[in-house]
Amino acid sequence: MRLPSPPAQLGLPEFIAMLAMVFATLAFSIDAMLPALPEIAAELTPDTPNRAMLIIAAFVMGMGAGTLVAGPLSDSFGRKRVILIGAGIYCVAAAAAFVAPTLEMVLVARLVQGLGVSAPRVVALAIIRDLYAGRDMARITSFVFMVFSLVPAMAPAAGQVIIWAAGWRAIFVAFVVFMGLGMLWLTLRQRETLPPAKRQPFNVSALSAGFREVLGNRIVQVSVLVQSLCFCMLVTALQITHPVIDDVFDRKDEFIWWFMFIAVVAASASIINARYVQRLGMRFMVNAMLLAQLVLSATALTYWAVFGLTSPGSFAVFILWNVGIFFQAGMTLGNLNAIAMEPLGHRAGLAAAVMGAFGTVIAVIISIPIGQSYAGHPGPVVAALLGCAALALALMRALPDVPRATATD
Repeated sequence: MRLPSPPAQLGLPEFIAMLAMVFATLAFSIDAMLPALPEIAAELTPDTPNRAMLIIAAFVMGMGAGTLVAGPLSDSFGRKRVILIGAGIYCVAAAAAFVAPTLEMVLVARLVQGLGVSAPRVVALAIIRDLYAGRDMARITSFVFMVFSLVPAMAPAAGQVIIWAAGWRAIFVAFVVFMGLGMLWLTLRQRETLPPAKRQPFNVSALSAGFREVLGNRIVQVSVLVQSLCFCMLVTALQITHPVIDDVFDRKDEFIWWFMFIAVVAASASIINARYVQRLGMRFMVNAMLLAQLVLSATALTYWAVFGLTSPGSFAVFILWNVGIFFQAGMTLGNLNAIAMEPLGHRAGLAAAVMGAFGTVIAVIISIPIGQSYAGHPGPVVAALLGCAALALALMRALPDVPRATATD
């Protein structure tokens, strides 16, 4: 039976909701695993429980590396085809993780899962860029992230329910189901946004020229570095939040509820960004959030140094700091992508790939030693991320202006 043709253009609410679900697979793949980390550590690496955190890092690393391939492929072969191939790789890797007998094999499967999910992640951004530009793109991206940001609020609770019902391995089955639903929606309702006439030839010389153009752009270079530091803060917080709530504050049973609170409050970042980015500009929003994050981290460190971790307000300070990290991601990552892609609309897939690949891989490389250094006190980790925020803020001052021919910010 032949499937019905997608409509010529989706209404904006459905377009946002559909792409939000595509992005949500990424969030679900990370956050649903968080309550499983203690069970995985106990079963697969009881002598070194911190190694279980690498399940998050391996997935994000694969996602970043795969992005470098998925973006250029989508410029040559179309957006939808590449997304669907990536989704297939993701599902096969999820099945491999389901049966993996050792932590090392789970980590390999998670790395491949990340490679697969990179296609939906980066190509969805290219689809937005195909249809929108400048502040309009930033606004649409913010709306997508706003809907997508509700998933981190629910994913740990969903993961915990799955663990209670069928064990931590069943989470990988849920990943396949979630991805399948998103791809079915995309297949039935979204037309291809890159017609054959606009596709770039896929050959070594053309790809090399594209990389030189994108990587040689000063705006892309600085945006990638800033995005790396911003994403590093988020990945590191994801790795340590459960251990800190469990080990330091002895609130293991409350984790899913506090994480839900953090995600719901932080989701307002996308609403605020969507409302004000067209008026204030993407750079202003990024700078303001980085400054706020720097102040918040310094305040948390000062409070713990003066009053100690056992004081009544210490847990509230840690939760507030986490809200700030998630809020910062909602206010910076989409804007930085839009800034970098603004002068490169003709290479939207490749520009998104470079941002996603280099930004993510650098972020994971920085975050792994910071996360693995956690030894029962959040202070050193928070201090390291304060340094990341300060460096990102300094780099934003070196960000060049967009050329007048393409500038809309």
